[in-house]
Amino acid sequence: MTRNVLDGVTVVELGARIAAGACGSLLAQLGARVVLIEPRDGAATGKWAQRAVFAAGKTSLALDPADPADRSLLRRVVAAADVVLTSGDVADPLAAAVADLVAAENVGRQVRCDLTAFGSSGPMAGKPYPDALVQALTGLMETSGFADGPPQGMPAPILEFSAGIYGAAAVLAALRARDAGGAGQAIEVALYDCAVSMLTTFLSAHYGGGQSRRIGNRHPLSAPWNAYRAQDGWVLICSTSDAQWERLARIMGREDMLADPEFATVADRVARVDRMDGAVQDWVGATSVEDCIARLSAETIACGPILPVGEVATDSNLVYRGMVRRLADPAGGEVAVPGTPLRGSAGLAVAPGAIPAPDSGRAAILEWLDEAGDEAVDAPGSGSDAAALPLAGLRVVEIGHYTTAPLAARMLAMLGAEVIKVEPPAGEGSRYWPPHKDGQGYFFTLGNNDKRAMVLDLRDEDCRAALARILAETDVLIENLRPGALARQGFSRERLEEINPGLIYCGVSGFGADSLHQDRPAYDTVVQAMSGVMDLMGAGGTPVKTGVSLCDLIGGEIALVALLAALAQRDRTGKGQFLDLSMQDAAAWITQTFWNGAGDARPPGVIACADGHVAVTAADAEGAARIAGADAAASDRAAVIERLAAAGIVAAPVRGMAEVVADAQTDARGCLVEGRTRAGAVWPIMAAPMKFSGWSLRAETAIGALGADMADILAELGYAPDAARALIDAVLPTGEAAAE
Repeated sequence: MTRNVLDGVTVVELGARIAAGACGSLLAQLGARVVLIEPRDGAATGKWAQRAVFAAGKTSLALDPADPADRSLLRRVVAAADVVLTSGDVADPLAAAVADLVAAENVGRQVRCDLTAFGSSGPMAGKPYPDALVQALTGLMETSGFADGPPQGMPAPILEFSAGIYGAAAVLAALRARDAGGAGQAIEVALYDCAVSMLTTFLSAHYGGGQSRRIGNRHPLSAPWNAYRAQDGWVLICSTSDAQWERLARIMGREDMLADPEFATVADRVARVDRMDGAVQDWVGATSVEDCIARLSAETIACGPILPVGEVATDSNLVYRGMVRRLADPAGGEVAVPGTPLRGSAGLAVAPGAIPAPDSGRAAILEWLDEAGDEAVDAPGSGSDAAALPLAGLRVVEIGHYTTAPLAARMLAMLGAEVIKVEPPAGEGSRYWPPHKDGQGYFFTLGNNDKRAMVLDLRDEDCRAALARILAETDVLIENLRPGALARQGFSRERLEEINPGLIYCGVSGFGADSLHQDRPAYDTVVQAMSGVMDLMGAGGTPVKTGVSLCDLIGGEIALVALLAALAQRDRTGKGQFLDLSMQDAAAWITQTFWNGAGDARPPGVIACADGHVAVTAADAEGAARIAGADAAASDRAAVIERLAAAGIVAAPVRGMAEVVADAQTDARGCLVEGRTRAGAVWPIMAAPMKFSGWSLRAETAIGALGADMADILAELGYAPDAARALIDAVLPTGEAAAE
């Protein structure tokens, strides 16, 4: 029988933030015993407002901080745990009772992860800001919404979930190093850092000398691409090429537009986007959602229904993939909770099976403590000794495009792995996206640091042989091609297992390889539509996507956790496996607090000022608007924030990219650093949003020109110089990049 990844690991979850609950949930799915410490008299804020979903799959221990026996029990549990999760910026009497035990300077062999808004450094350190205000401070809010409207915040706690995912990844990395004989770690994951790491698209515009702007549901480089209202709901349609436009126009019966030179190219259609959208809306408005999707999908045009968040738990594909569980709530009734987005062929993770009643785990915990004895995990040792990064010595091959696979591979590189990015001869899809520097795009460079650049044409037999040679000595292969694309190029799952039985092969797609929609093209916006994200952003009006590619990003973060877990499982079994990850699964997982109708779907409040906007939470929106008054539009943001603070309302400026880059908090957290290509070119690089007491994660080397590292890689593989040169010349005729 296959053991779960974290069998034998005990996690104590103290933190009241949703980030701590989300982190604990992922660790529980991976097999850890997660002891959920909850107040005996209950609580209604933070994760406790959604106790059922965050308690699922965990062991409950309800305690009274005023009871000496309970405080003593808590200290015993914390001292004996392998992992402790906290959210140190949120006042919590239970956490205060063990503050000395969880101090970072005395970590020993224990892994401690503190999930907060801003971390322990910078001018904002310790401020317990909610998700919405961090969205404002980091520019996320400024990038979302319509061009003629105000910035829009996301009602769902997207940064809490992102921090929880990175927290789980950091814990897995720290346990890996500890199990190899290293010390423990004190980990920090801040919502602020996670938000800055999401800004690739908009930071690229900033560094390229431009200014980001809100565009609603449109795409700056393609049209038609928008949300359209059908007779019975909303439909998202994404047309990306002339061929797709031709098929769409024929479906709509608009051959006249095909013959019109004003719509001949993508650039022409973008320039006349209002007319384009009007024509598409006329057609969509006369049909049903189901009929529209069926006709477009038959012609391989990316599209999807914009799913109301209340219907996510009944979505056919999510149900098919086991992402929906209905469990009895001890508080009464039945609730929908998500299954696990961590899906592997070797039983990587398990969905939660029950929601515990408060304190129902006390007897089992006392038994565990008796068996464990008095020896605490945090035995002598500082946890701050310099050590090799946790993935040092591992090789990762990435065949990725745009965001999802490149993000996961970039994080693996910063954790110490050697990452070889394999691109086609024309380069990865985003390599030449504007804005450029020296012919290379900022977006591409920001998303691919600390990787080695390799070019292979998998239509060519010699290139396929070279990839097979690389994979024979590789630990992880990650790709985000359409399901089956790599198999059609000669690298099916069976073939990969023949090449390397220990290989962990991770495929990330829109809806999963095992899916009702495996042949449907899926862009980030389509997945936002089909996971409840756009419905939440629209907050009852016109659905709107987040400015950042949220589902791509969350999909990449989940892939990072899955890969670290699969490596841990391989350490036990010696065998590789296939990870079938779905962006829809991952995106639906972060809307779970709204599945049962209890979440607050009101958007954060936004107040217009003379120099921009100020944001407040949804709960404060009405009062803040009244206090700010009619003259707020003539006041600057600082004055309005001060006025609100005097009334006890915390507000934050809605910042743009230039402000975020220049902000003291960004600098103090080291979110953005300077990197160089191996040829010496200087580029901005984004650091990882995980900080460890014992390691400084790698964020040093900007990716170079197409094929820049190919000659070195082939030499390491044992290619003779003539054979290597022939292969390089076949895919890079000039050979210039490979010699960089």
